[in-house]
Amino acid sequence: MDLPAPASPCVSICALDANDICLGCFRTGNEITDWFIADDVRKREILRNAETRRSESSTIKLL
Repeated sequence: MDLPAPASPCVSICALDANDICLGCFRTGNEITDWFIADDVRKREILRNAETRRSESSTIKLL
């Protein structure tokens, strides 16, 4: 069974911080650009990286 193609994590808050991380989706500028040509494996890697950044940047931790 094939997994569905990953959906873009874009939330239309497109602004990069001083570390080149989008404040909306937590992808780097390069990951945002790569998304359009990336295969599904690379997209899942980008999503994992963004989720790690999001969880590391949050001061609020959900239980």
